[in-house]
Amino acid sequence: MPRPFGFTYDQRPDGSVTITHQGRSAGTLRGARAEKFLAEVGSGDAQLVMARWTGAYKHGNERMARNHPRNRGF
Repeated sequence: MPRPFGFTYDQRPDGSVTITHQGRSAGTLRGARAEKFLAEVGSGDAQLVMARWTGAYKHGNERMARNHPRNRGF
């Protein structure tokens, strides 16, 4: 069975939210943080919001790394 692509979230009856990435748990939010997350995910790009909340987003150095001699390829 293939893994789901990207981030998904599941809101549980107790109010907590579980965020998964490619089928693996990436984080659990409870209480006020879960409410804030749900408000934010409904108002923008859900994939970007979930990436920011889990800390799994690009850090800005990818462009520099592409030009490094060992990554150029020959």
